[in-house]
Amino acid sequence: MGKIIRNFCLLICFMLSIDQVLGQGITQNLPVVNEYIRREQLKSNIDPKFSLINRPVSLQSLNNFSTNQDSSQNWLLTKDGFSVSPMVTKIIHNSNRPYGWGLGIAQPSVGFQLYQNIGVGFNSKRFSFQFAPEFLINQNKAFDGFPDQFNERITRERFFYWNNGDFPERFGTGNVLKAWWGQSSIAVNVWKLALGVSTENIWWGPGQFNSLSYSNNAQGFYHVKLQTKEPIKTPIGNFEFNILSGRIDDSGIHPSQSENLNSAFFREFSGDWKYMNSLLFSYNPKWIRGLHLGFIRTNQQYSQFMDGSIRDIFPVFNAVQKVNFGFDRDEEGRDQQIVLFGKFLIQKAKAEFYFEYGRRDHAFNWREAILNPEHARAYLFGFNKLVEIAHPKYNLQLRGELVHQQESVNRYIRYPGLRGNQTWHTHGRARGFTNQGQPLGVGIGVGSNVQTLEIAFVEGFNKRGIVLERLENHQDFYYRAFGQQQKIKPWIDLSLGFLWDQKWENFILGSKVQLINANNYQWQLSDDRQEAFSKGFNLFSVYSQVHFIYLFQKR
Repeated sequence: MGKIIRNFCLLICFMLSIDQVLGQGITQNLPVVNEYIRREQLKSNIDPKFSLINRPVSLQSLNNFSTNQDSSQNWLLTKDGFSVSPMVTKIIHNSNRPYGWGLGIAQPSVGFQLYQNIGVGFNSKRFSFQFAPEFLINQNKAFDGFPDQFNERITRERFFYWNNGDFPERFGTGNVLKAWWGQSSIAVNVWKLALGVSTENIWWGPGQFNSLSYSNNAQGFYHVKLQTKEPIKTPIGNFEFNILSGRIDDSGIHPSQSENLNSAFFREFSGDWKYMNSLLFSYNPKWIRGLHLGFIRTNQQYSQFMDGSIRDIFPVFNAVQKVNFGFDRDEEGRDQQIVLFGKFLIQKAKAEFYFEYGRRDHAFNWREAILNPEHARAYLFGFNKLVEIAHPKYNLQLRGELVHQQESVNRYIRYPGLRGNQTWHTHGRARGFTNQGQPLGVGIGVGSNVQTLEIAFVEGFNKRGIVLERLENHQDFYYRAFGQQQKIKPWIDLSLGFLWDQKWENFILGSKVQLINANNYQWQLSDDRQEAFSKGFNLFSVYSQVHFIYLFQKR
């Protein structure tokens, strides 16, 4: 441990010795900066042709589409040469149970976590490089998770989702120390295109708090990508795309904290890795300013089932309908999702609206897709709005998002009984859309739904506000295990959070404290009464995070 800390300090000293420290990219571990950029676009300071749907984005691309020459944005200026990326330190704490998502390499756990990221890079017209490793120390304390007192049927239903995914309650049995390549990348740039290798976190889609495909919810992964750095202009509008191939891994960790349950019900991981291939395509019509429409397709498969054919290397270009490509290939264990998205930015109103609609089980044909859009679907939609108030500096920001992963009532017709089947980010053969034990997209929990509303006063990077959140935990499991009785009620989290972000010259502070009341926590009862409407067990907890960002500039 001492050797790791010593080497890390030497690395920081080396970076501080570099004279030119410009050219930072806007990576996904900078939430305050990403929120600021989104607000700047609402205020017409960034051209609406730039979608902000394919992230991370480069500073050079932002500069090219910036319409504001205010000196307060000098930190965005870029020059060729060596640079130091922002130094990011995060402290995260959960008091009694895990809560929170979108934290990258940090894990949903109880206790304190310390995250550190800093890097060095080089940028020129044709070449860019960044080495920005991440370090995590996680206290990873034990907590009251899924009880071992339920009967065998209910326990099997819980393990149904654990056996079809990779979502451990706790990441091992002790403290966690992790070092990872982090937000590192290397790319060759030609025109508006970039071809590179990266371990960066990526975010696809218009979502603010979640994404149905890729978000900042899990550790990044090794991938090769060919993408547009900025929109390509054509006579009919602007286009953006990103195609990537990479490797994702299972955690290898048993899901329950009870080894007796694991030994009785858990299906062990194979030890194999998964090949990932994904495609994003976005179109901005020439005639409708601020409108972006597109789709995302992802495909993952354990490497042992691949045969090296072009269809296996680029499965995102295979036919979408199962009648053309599907039923005869189920044994290959391929899991796929397709997401349709839209974003409408109205700069005159300082507002944006967006949606994502995804399917994880492709339709038999186009007729079935049209007649049965509810099958195997998930969706989200949200908004972001700035309101001018009677204050010389601050605006009022209202933003919200609704995410729904729970299976529809379609399951009662499609499957025998009333139990349903798979849910978003799960799969029987490929074990879900995950990396190192966390979903790559939606991080709120398997089969869960959430509604988020944030109200804040904002000025530049500065923010003072509150967030209201309602999280419906593991709804698919609940209705699979308890849906036909009245005694045990759904597990619902209601929370109130306080937000404070502040920028002082090159230093940025971001913070959140969230008070959470879990109603019917882990579907437990507070007493032994057997009658209907028994009182559930409620648990109060506190989730807090603070992150410090230092923006290096030329001295």
